[in-house]
Amino acid sequence: MPDNLTPAQRSYCMSKIRVKNTKPELLVQAALHKCGLRFKKHVNNIPGNPDIVFPPIKLAVFIDGDFWHGYRFSEWAKNLKPFWRKKISGNRLRDQRNFRKLRRMGWQVLRIWDHQIKRDLSIVIEKIVEKHKRRPNILNPLKNKQAPDQLQKAMKNQSKNIYFQKN
Repeated sequence: MPDNLTPAQRSYCMSKIRVKNTKPELLVQAALHKCGLRFKKHVNNIPGNPDIVFPPIKLAVFIDGDFWHGYRFSEWAKNLKPFWRKKISGNRLRDQRNFRKLRRMGWQVLRIWDHQIKRDLSIVIEKIVEKHKRRPNILNPLKNKQAPDQLQKAMKNQSKNIYFQKN
């Protein structure tokens, strides 16, 4: 079945899909910042351009959309047109290659799915904070003390449904 949009219309629609600074990314970044964690965003000299990077402890966090990165892809791939099946399969292969490269370089990779953020942001933040606490600081071994446990205080004001609030 052909596309019901003209190429110009399809191009316009696709141009509105963000690659960086999506709403889930911004929510996670804001919550981590409230916990006192500092990080870099979208570091392009690291395989896969992770969404959040903690260079001193070599922790890379990817915040992936369920559709674009194929969460449980095998369950719903059959419902897609061949173009989208190929596109999402390619995304998944690229993700796997980048994760392997990062692990070979000594990085710990953490993948957060969009639906996890929608379900409960505080659990996602706890997961990242816990990984952050456990990784040694490779750039400065003298700073290998645990990060302050301000998670409960920071998350106290976070609404569970903040993902669905309008800006």
